[in-house]
Amino acid sequence: MPTKKISNKYVLDSSVITDGRFIEEIRQGKLDGATLIIPEAVLAELEYQAGRGQEIGYTGLKELKNLQLLVQEHQLQLIYSGDRPERNADGRIESGDVDSLVSQVAESEGAVLMTSHRIQSMVAEAKGIELQYVGSAEEEGLDKIQLIKYFDENTMSVHLRVGTPPKAKRGTPGKMDIETIDDNALTERELERVAQEIVEMAEVHPDGFIELDMGGATVVQLKDYRIVIAHPPFSDALEITAVRPVARTTLDNYKHAELLKKHMREKYRGVLVSGAPGAGKSTFVQAMIDAIEAENWVVKTMEKPRDLQVSENVTQYTALDGDMANTANILLLVRPDYTVFDEMRETHDFQVFADMRLAGVGLVGVVHATRGIDSLQRLIGRVELGMIPQVVDTVVYIENGDVAEVLEVGFTVKSPAGMGDSDLARPVIEVREFDTKQVKYEIYTFGDQVVVMPLEESMDMIKPIWRLAERQLEREMNKILKTPVSVQFNNDSRATLYVDDRAKPQVIGRGGQRINELEAQFGLKLDVRTFKEANTERGQEAHVVTGDTHVILDAPKGLRGQSVDVMADGHLLFTGAVSKSGSMKLMWGTEPAEAVLDAMEDGYKIFVRKGKSR
Repeated sequence: MPTKKISNKYVLDSSVITDGRFIEEIRQGKLDGATLIIPEAVLAELEYQAGRGQEIGYTGLKELKNLQLLVQEHQLQLIYSGDRPERNADGRIESGDVDSLVSQVAESEGAVLMTSHRIQSMVAEAKGIELQYVGSAEEEGLDKIQLIKYFDENTMSVHLRVGTPPKAKRGTPGKMDIETIDDNALTERELERVAQEIVEMAEVHPDGFIELDMGGATVVQLKDYRIVIAHPPFSDALEITAVRPVARTTLDNYKHAELLKKHMREKYRGVLVSGAPGAGKSTFVQAMIDAIEAENWVVKTMEKPRDLQVSENVTQYTALDGDMANTANILLLVRPDYTVFDEMRETHDFQVFADMRLAGVGLVGVVHATRGIDSLQRLIGRVELGMIPQVVDTVVYIENGDVAEVLEVGFTVKSPAGMGDSDLARPVIEVREFDTKQVKYEIYTFGDQVVVMPLEESMDMIKPIWRLAERQLEREMNKILKTPVSVQFNNDSRATLYVDDRAKPQVIGRGGQRINELEAQFGLKLDVRTFKEANTERGQEAHVVTGDTHVILDAPKGLRGQSVDVMADGHLLFTGAVSKSGSMKLMWGTEPAEAVLDAMEDGYKIFVRKGKSR
């Protein structure tokens, strides 16, 4: 209970300033003629917070500005008093030091301490300081703040921005529509008030916390609501976006439910759940958590922000000291059966996921991706390629609120599809369809590149492997032979190696020894020919330039003014004439231009050779 007031002087702490409620009391005339004392410690704290881009600091400074406008109208005396707090070794201002300095000002001034901070009020009462406790937002209830009033049972997200009407995204996962809630555009003052209510509620509500507050961006979690506040300079205008789940389902509502349950029961798994934003990933993961928990397994989560809706038995952890690696260390001591990592974005997140998985923990990771295979590709370069099947054995892709695809990840040693020679065998990651067990993708290294190759019935899909191999072999051969080379695959196990006339004997070697060594090294039969022979067979490479109206082929000097065949991959595209300046101009939209562009899009180089007499 607040003590009886005997002073007309009030000391305002940071909580009551950022809350803004005392401003309303002034406007109502309740504090007319009073002396308002702002401790220098409070001003320093608000300056520090605003300097770090924290919403609470901006809010407090704006309220002090509003206070200045009311001083004359309500006969107020506004003074600043007390000492400024010292910064620690990291340059930070400790809130405990600020609270202590505020109490000292109230004692020395014989003033009433006005606060909405419960602990500060208890300390003041213990010291015998006069107190006026301003009820917090928590005491009014979460449903009293303006933001929550924009939501109905079908609303997934609310979007508020200065100068525009409030909008809401409503429907079900994968079937959302944007609706205008109110025709009136929001003013900056209105939106600042909404932001104040959110920050205040997060400070005091038992199910609320501020996950991030820096650089003009504040992320708040209030029960089911994840709220992002953005203001200049981070954004060009004040904006608030609030998101919450709109559906709670069970795993039985999804495709492959029984297979997935059986799959998860067999052993601890490494699962990636992927999908586009708003596709229903979080809703699916919550159903998966419920199913795992039903097997009497211990489940924990790693989240930033913590917005998954789970049972009371599931503890939700965030980044300890800002680093999920620290959280992982604690979880290894806790020893859960499964941990859900929501959401993984940065390289460090994937590395922490891999470390935990290799330690034997069952893991479910949530990632943004537009295809199932894309989520697996995000591990490439972040986790050693050969370790990926040990880290992730299952990929679940969510689209329009349902399971669109499930992939299994395995490991074998073989020749990749399209490379028939057994000498080309290497470690290959096979990605199979979950139910049919048909291989859909192969992942392997080719030279210094990682190849993710989709497998189809059509032999046309093998051609890209040849082109990739040609480029890689050219680089390797250049290093070994120290001379320019060109490679053209003839089939899976044979290629033609083109070199300069003078280099041909060196490449073949005495008795064919050098070429035999190269064939053994690369697992290919190599036919060695000269560039002159290449010019005759497939021509010389042409430089292609695409202009605004034409596709221009620059031919070698020896073909100027002649009739030539334009080739790609050994196939004739068309026959034409080279101008005396050495170029061929093909108008956009014509068949020759489209043939050249299609061939280049498929990865082929364009060659020209002297036209054969007809």
